[in-house]
Amino acid sequence: MQKPNATHSALNKSSSFVVCNDESESNPNLFPSLFPKPISGHNVSLPPPPHPHHLNLPPNPIPPPPPSSFLNPFSTPYRRFPVTTTTTAFPTLSIKASAASSDPQPSVLVSGNGTSSSAVQSQQDYASSTSIEVDAVTGSRAPGERLPKHARRTKLVCTIGPATAGFDQLEALAVGGMNVARLNMCHGTREWHREVIQRVRRLNVDKGYAVAIMMDTEGSEIHMGDLGTSSVKAEDGEIWTFSVRAFGSTLPERTINVNYEGFAEDVKVGDELLVDGGMVRFEVVEKLGPDVKCKCTDPGLLLPRANLTFWRDGSLVRERNSMLPTISSKDWLDIDFGIAEGVDFIAVSFVKSAEVINHLKSYIAARSSDISVVAKIESIDSLKNLEEIILASDGAMVARGDLGAQIPLEQVPSAQQRIVQVCLKWPMFLKPWRQRADALMLSGESAMGQFPDKSLAVLRSVSLRIERWWREEKRHEPMLLPAIGSSFSDSISEELCISAAKMANNLEVDALFIFTKTGHMASLLSALRPDCPIFAFTNTTSVRRRLNLQWGLIPFRVSFSDDMESNLHKTFSLLKARNLIKSGDLVIAVSDILQSIQVMNVP
Repeated sequence: MQKPNATHSALNKSSSFVVCNDESESNPNLFPSLFPKPISGHNVSLPPPPHPHHLNLPPNPIPPPPPSSFLNPFSTPYRRFPVTTTTTAFPTLSIKASAASSDPQPSVLVSGNGTSSSAVQSQQDYASSTSIEVDAVTGSRAPGERLPKHARRTKLVCTIGPATAGFDQLEALAVGGMNVARLNMCHGTREWHREVIQRVRRLNVDKGYAVAIMMDTEGSEIHMGDLGTSSVKAEDGEIWTFSVRAFGSTLPERTINVNYEGFAEDVKVGDELLVDGGMVRFEVVEKLGPDVKCKCTDPGLLLPRANLTFWRDGSLVRERNSMLPTISSKDWLDIDFGIAEGVDFIAVSFVKSAEVINHLKSYIAARSSDISVVAKIESIDSLKNLEEIILASDGAMVARGDLGAQIPLEQVPSAQQRIVQVCLKWPMFLKPWRQRADALMLSGESAMGQFPDKSLAVLRSVSLRIERWWREEKRHEPMLLPAIGSSFSDSISEELCISAAKMANNLEVDALFIFTKTGHMASLLSALRPDCPIFAFTNTTSVRRRLNLQWGLIPFRVSFSDDMESNLHKTFSLLKARNLIKSGDLVIAVSDILQSIQVMNVP
């Protein structure tokens, strides 16, 4: 294995989540509400686009100048079907099957950690008979303004930190396209995170958003302690001391505390120490008992609780690292906190095997919670057991920065491609389809960067541009969804979604409707990537938030009746009132309540 080179730090500064970037519409005046207004009253000037080598694209990613129809999604004539005032143009096609029964919830001892007023209450989670919830940006369209057929489908995740923790900053991110707010438990106190969660929940209630919350565990890898300040700059040639000593409230100058007691025993003189995935690099020059003297060879900013890895003779030193538990005692307390606060996703750091994912999911279920579990693929152990980890998880996050600190930098693209290929086998809410991710993530850029709004604008603009390029180049490729259903009912759901997605493309429909209580069929439709908006209707707030992370889904919360026709007419009225559809539009409606599919024109 080859030692990571000096370009490592630069690439890690733009690490991703199997999450992407997104571009403004070619004519923002055509659909103004799709574009965020300038933050704090000033114009947003975007920085230069990322260098092509920093984008995970197929060869020759920039196509030749597209035809005019590429820039105007409505310039290509779409097929329309005749509409009458009394009946739909298409007969209703319906397939039904009985739903599987659910097992009773087991009991478990509950810790008092993380009690919160914002905890999920299952009995109050369901929509009332008259309530309808829609995102503020989606629902605030002017008369005559409609959602374009090729609006952005890739979802955006923003890590929340000191730069974006205030209510106004969170609202600015939501206006800019944030779908999920990520909380990194490596930083901040639980009380600080609780306040952020409450602000996000208030934003959803007061402003009409559906921003989901992802809690990212710290993991038990080797990392630095607190620095006593927000950051410290390490300069080239400086000597720093990495120590396992228990210091008082004040650290000596240029001293860093390490959480792993065997650190001084494991490292050797000449080893290369990478901080935070290579953001800063040191060379070990001397060992003095519990202290390790290191010379800075690649300067940068040191952040509290950054992870540490060390290399020897071109290989990662990982023997002790692999013996540490994936979920530490602090992580379990954080997980209790997240369950009590009602977070939507828990991302598990440095996953080594499927066993820990299954263990955590069982624990969550025993706490009567339905939080989704995301496996972070960021270590050699994760790659060794990749398929079993992906199969056990609800989603996968490619942490390229940390992964690039454990394998040679030049191997990261091929490793990411392998992760994508494995994900192709198992539809999940973050399942990439043909090298495409459901979501892209900002980390330090939004947590503590000076321009989080501009970073989000770049993420948004790049993802939309690549979506358009991909749609133009791959429009006619067949869609495949492997059979993964464990029951006859599941198999019916898969076949319905495959048929719906195929018809949506062949008939060039205006929209897909999915009525779902659990979100399962909505996930299947998202994985199939139909080329039209997918309006997902659910009667629970928590499912609506989780759907907001999945590619192409526009989630609503509505009340359901036993009559499918009543549900359809209610949602037709809802979307027509917001100018998202109009009379005569061709739609396909799929339901996991009755396991049915219908093709019709909007009356």
